[in-house]
Amino acid sequence: MKIKIRKIKKADVERVHELVYELAVYEKEPQQVTNTVEMMLKDGFGKNKIFGCFVAEVDGTIQGISIYYYRYSTWKGKRLYLEDIVVTEAMRGHGLGKLLFDKVIEEAKNTECTGMMWQVLDWNEPAINFYRKNFPTRFDEGWINCHLDF
Repeated sequence: MKIKIRKIKKADVERVHELVYELAVYEKEPQQVTNTVEMMLKDGFGKNKIFGCFVAEVDGTIQGISIYYYRYSTWKGKRLYLEDIVVTEAMRGHGLGKLLFDKVIEEAKNTECTGMMWQVLDWNEPAINFYRKNFPTRFDEGWINCHLDF
């Protein structure tokens, strides 16, 4: 099995979108996916690029992704926000998640971030255990996520 972690290319966006949808199904919210391949092409490769992505290829097929962007904390400064990390169900347990996560950490350090942040659903025990086992993760309590949809 040959694994390669690399930055996204335009030709990858359709597959990346499929994995985003796969994550939404896993999280029991597929109806919430309103993003499109066209929007991802514009937002990831357009004039005002707003997200980055690494893909994990196994034998030439994308089996995992990590999507991130930068945010600014008035308390901490520049931070990298990991929006999604997804590994196909068939490839879980083969180390792709760790390789993708390590690559995002490397990106944060290379772009002079003071740290990185992400969210995990409180019922997603496999993900929580992954973060606890592999990284010195701090889990915040007392914060409520707020959203406005337009």
